[in-house]
Amino acid sequence: MSKKQRDLTADEKKLWRRVAASVKTRRPLPADADEPEAPRTTKRIAHPPPKAAVAPPRPKPAPPPQDRGNEKRVRRGKLEIGGKLDLHGHTQETGRSALVRFLRSAQARGDRAVIVITGVGRGGEGILKRRLPEWIAERDVRGFVSGFAPAHRAHGGAGAFYIFIKRVD
Repeated sequence: MSKKQRDLTADEKKLWRRVAASVKTRRPLPADADEPEAPRTTKRIAHPPPKAAVAPPRPKPAPPPQDRGNEKRVRRGKLEIGGKLDLHGHTQETGRSALVRFLRSAQARGDRAVIVITGVGRGGEGILKRRLPEWIAERDVRGFVSGFAPAHRAHGGAGAFYIFIKRVD
């Protein structure tokens, strides 16, 4: 041990052994002379089945394009926001169905842009925020939406999206 490093306490050694035991290695670890009481085992790595047995992942539908031009028009006040939907407190299922109903009614009213508030979630990775682009890309919702963009800070920032509605012909 170098002069600048300190020795580990008994609790730290115990914690380190637990962490080291959970790591999968490709080859056996060298035996540690300082700690003969800590057995070191090598865990086997499970090899994936042959390629023929693995089903290919389903391709996700492509989301509508992010519409930066309309986003700028909304921020500058040139494109009016027709409605707002707040998905706080919704589950994925209820949130998706509320979104579909909201977009359908917005298109019927003739709205050109709406705001959907998902919230940022804990740590910035909320499930509704992550799923909204997937929902917009689904076949039954794509008919209402021409594009989307993250909202400006004044309209909810990272926890909200502008959704641009297709016109009814």
